[in-house]
Amino acid sequence: MDEVISGLAANPWALVVLAGIVFADAFLVVVPGEVAVTALGTVAVTQGLPPLWAVILIGGLAAFAGDVCCYAVGRLLHPRTWRVMRHARLQRALDWGASRLRTHAATAVFTARFIPFGRLAVNLSAGAASVPAGRYLPIAAVAAVAWAAFQAMVGAAIGSVVPGGTVVAVLVSIAAALVVGWTVDFVIGRLRPA
Repeated sequence: MDEVISGLAANPWALVVLAGIVFADAFLVVVPGEVAVTALGTVAVTQGLPPLWAVILIGGLAAFAGDVCCYAVGRLLHPRTWRVMRHARLQRALDWGASRLRTHAATAVFTARFIPFGRLAVNLSAGAASVPAGRYLPIAAVAAVAWAAFQAMVGAAIGSVVPGGTVVAVLVSIAAALVVGWTVDFVIGRLRPA
């Protein structure tokens, strides 16, 4: 199995697939963008291909491209008027995003980058609230690269210490990425009433 993973990771299309998954994650929160970056970060350390810097760069660029597209959708199509967005929870998420962007844009963008629904809400809200692109997009770019670096480094750290080969390291890194995500969701859920 390690040879199969090594062969897939050495294929130049591995980074293209990574970019596609991360980009799709910007719109469809059920797409496992975090898991893909973490797993490829693990493979980068255990197999040497693709290089870790390329995983971070491609993951960050794809995440930023998705954020830009969500921002443009919010700017052009006014998401508050969509039937699917009329749900109270989604309206609260958009309100939260818009209020945070007015007062603490960098904090909102960096925090939301690690929360699937939060990321979507902040990007749509930024566009819908007409936050200037020159102010918003540089923050989103740095946040996207920081997110990709964090996810890839989690995978790389696990891949370098877990014995048992690439398959075991990838499985452990995916589990770690899921635990980190669930922990962030849990903490935010606990802090929300406050």
